[in-house]
Amino acid sequence: MKDLLDVHTHTTASLHAYSTMRENISAAKTNGLELVGISDHAPHMPGSAHNYYFINFPVIPREIDGIKIVMGAELNILDYSGSTDLPAQILKRMDYAIASLHNPCIEPGTLAENTAALIGVMRNPHVVIIGHPDNPLYPVDFDAVANAAADNHVLLEVNNSSYKSGGYRAGSRDNAKLMLAACKKYGVEVIMGSDAHFCSDVGNHELSTEVLRENNFPSDLVINYSVEKFFARVNFRKSLAPI
Repeated sequence: MKDLLDVHTHTTASLHAYSTMRENISAAKTNGLELVGISDHAPHMPGSAHNYYFINFPVIPREIDGIKIVMGAELNILDYSGSTDLPAQILKRMDYAIASLHNPCIEPGTLAENTAALIGVMRNPHVVIIGHPDNPLYPVDFDAVANAAADNHVLLEVNNSSYKSGGYRAGSRDNAKLMLAACKKYGVEVIMGSDAHFCSDVGNHELSTEVLRENNFPSDLVINYSVEKFFARVNFRKSLAPI
């Protein structure tokens, strides 16, 4: 099946990424994608964008050079109840949000605390994706996380960057086995994300594809093969938000 979308990409607005939005879109076109998402880090990440960056998304076209564009953010989970660093009035102006645990923003907790943080953030209706939930720095109960993802219709990410040799989330590939087994058990859909911090990685899901194949993960539970399924999930999650 053809990989059609990548919604976990960063631009120079994240400061520690090195490509522009236009460069990411061009790379998406070159790599045969139909949809690219820009998900720069929310403000609590050191050096990242101010709230105004996220407020002004309506000025950005939703299609450029034949590529569909969605504008979101990678939210930082700030506590073990799942609080994040952008308010609802900004999130509702965006297309989607990823929520992740990052050590500059929250100290790794116990297995119970980390699990509670991921389950707590799933209750935020603007959160569509849990970013790199298999990060060994934040051990979690994958059975509980997958069960909650099923109940809340949230996608769990298979993060390509996490599986790179010598990367800063070493051990994620082993954890992915546990996560994907739990996803199969509860019928949880996953999404591959490049977590690109340079444009040449946009749409690069090679390692994620290997991990899915190694774990015999069913293709019908991988959202990347249907742009329509991604938008349906986004719209469902947003329908849960108060007006």
